[in-house]
Amino acid sequence: MRNHWIFIGVMVLLGLPGVVLRLGDIHPAPELAAATFGISILAAAFLLSWGAETAEMDISQGLALAIIALIAVLPEYAVDFVLAWEAGSDPEEAAKGLAIANMTGGNRLLIGVGWVTVFAIFFYRTRLKELVVDRQRSLELVFLAVATIYVILIPLRHAVTLIDTIVLVSLFVIYLIFTSRQETDHVELVGPAQAIGSLPNARRRTLIVIILIYSATVIFTSAEPFAHNLEEIGREFGISEFFLIQWLAPLASESPEVLVAGLLAWRGRAAVGMGALISSKVNQWTLLIGTLPLAFMASSGDWGFTQGLPLDDRQREEIFLTAAQSAFAIAVFMNLRMGVREAVALFVLFATQLFITNEQARVYYAFAYAALCIGLLVLHRKDLPHTVQSAWDIIRGRPDQDEPAKQAHHA
Repeated sequence: MRNHWIFIGVMVLLGLPGVVLRLGDIHPAPELAAATFGISILAAAFLLSWGAETAEMDISQGLALAIIALIAVLPEYAVDFVLAWEAGSDPEEAAKGLAIANMTGGNRLLIGVGWVTVFAIFFYRTRLKELVVDRQRSLELVFLAVATIYVILIPLRHAVTLIDTIVLVSLFVIYLIFTSRQETDHVELVGPAQAIGSLPNARRRTLIVIILIYSATVIFTSAEPFAHNLEEIGREFGISEFFLIQWLAPLASESPEVLVAGLLAWRGRAAVGMGALISSKVNQWTLLIGTLPLAFMASSGDWGFTQGLPLDDRQREEIFLTAAQSAFAIAVFMNLRMGVREAVALFVLFATQLFITNEQARVYYAFAYAALCIGLLVLHRKDLPHTVQSAWDIIRGRPDQDEPAKQAHHA
């Protein structure tokens, strides 16, 4: 147990340099700065994963994952809010479409890299060809499906408006309310999480809150300069600003949540790790998109229900492509499981986009995602009602109908 506390202390210390550099306004060489901030984010991810596991002793797993997802996605909010604010104050910045570039890049990375990474770790550790997630994930999938249906219609307009804010933020709040109502499951803790969980209730809960606040501080202060220094390194190689903002910046800001999920998967909790990423996707696909118009309008001073972050043709195509990828990812998990072929398809379709600069190709990829989505929904048409029913049962507070059978099986 002593070694576990030493490991926790080491992670706390490793998280400090990023905070010191940021708050001390210290600017080392981009390579050294990126390494320092990256190590701090990694340390915070370890602490978050232990905090998430231990928090399940007091609140539902779904709510714990939603809170961790919200903390882990803070860097993405920080970067995107700054870009949306700059777009509101400068028409030239608005024309670049960097806020939408960052948002769509982050969402596509989360699925194309994050979801696939968790599955790859799961496959490596178990050699099983299917990752099955818990029944509770049906709630996230249904909310994600509703958000995707809404967002896929945004490209028909020329702005993300205050109406979108009301709809998407409300959807996220409702999701959190229903998630908090789920019952707390028994959780077996190992490693540093076990050390934290062995504390008396009051001390344990206090320490968890401290860990979450500290991790959020490290991530929030380290992720933006980490992204900035990666961009500086990228510019040295002549990479375009749009590409850097769409892919390198989200690679930095998405790393905490992917690391948390990957650590959970490595410790044999791949289903929980995947659940964390699904929750992150709900978070980004509702709250992140919905709050971008607020940052833009606060900066521009132009308020109104039909006003908001402007969209040009490329940005509408990016949103359409991202929504199509989201639809395919939802279809993959509509039977609450992901197989090798689905994981490979998610990765290949994502990875090949990075090397094709033709604008028309984005539309082709979107239709490819849509076609695969329809194909999977047809293939899993018998599972779809069960997933929706599970989500409805969770909303109504009904227990898992299969729980007695599961308990008998474990007995």
